[in-house]
Amino acid sequence: MSEPGPESIPTSADPRSKRPVKRRAVTPHGEQASQIEHLFRDPSKEIRLPTASQHRSASSLPAPPEIVANVQGSSAGAGSGEFHVYKASRRREYERLRLMQDEIDREKDESEWARKMEETRRKDEEKTEKNRKRREKRNAAKRGKKKGGTTGGGGSGDTGKEMDGMDTTEDGKYATNGSMDGIHEEPSVETPGVIIHED
Repeated sequence: MSEPGPESIPTSADPRSKRPVKRRAVTPHGEQASQIEHLFRDPSKEIRLPTASQHRSASSLPAPPEIVANVQGSSAGAGSGEFHVYKASRRREYERLRLMQDEIDREKDESEWARKMEETRRKDEEKTEKNRKRREKRNAAKRGKKKGGTTGGGGSGDTGKEMDGMDTTEDGKYATNGSMDGIHEEPSVETPGVIIHED
């Protein structure tokens, strides 16, 4: 056995060879590294990024032909190339119809979504309005109890009326009426939020 000599080196790996080195299977990491290396060879070169694909619609496709010339029947004179012409025209027409149907479906979905959003917004506003009225009624009842006036729109229903033999005066304080054995008491001082009735 002789030792491997220079003739056993593959031609593509021989430094004297001008042939390009064979590319082997590349991993994703190696492919990205080679792309970055290619970009850094000439940093001043402009990089062209692909533009975003525009949404295709039926209007973006060419219109179907108004006049079809050389229409051939199914039995006579159809050459071998006519089948492919027919297939291409049929594919174009089906694509146009599909895009038109997609536009109709998208418009229907958008209108349905807008209707649902409007209904949800209306229900939310109704609930908010109902809660706001309830809150205002509750706050008005609290203010009515604090002042002892008749301005409370709700509550127990006996605010502003006689309570335990007492009438309210103009300033909202309780005073006794004349039915308590002729004893006239001073109006009690009211603390905010707490009403104490003395018998």
